[in-house]
Amino acid sequence: MSPTIEVSEDLLEEIDGHLAEGESREEFIAELVHHYETEGNFLWEGYGGPP
Repeated sequence: MSPTIEVSEDLLEEIDGHLAEGESREEFIAELVHHYETEGNFLWEGYGGPP
């Protein structure tokens, strides 16, 4: 059984704005977690965090 994480509508809209064509929210979040685990930060191509 997978855990459930509740997020705000604002965060969902932000995530949706970063999805590649055909990419699911779950795939995007998995990519974020993988990148963070391997690199230790979220600063990479196309994403620099909040303005």
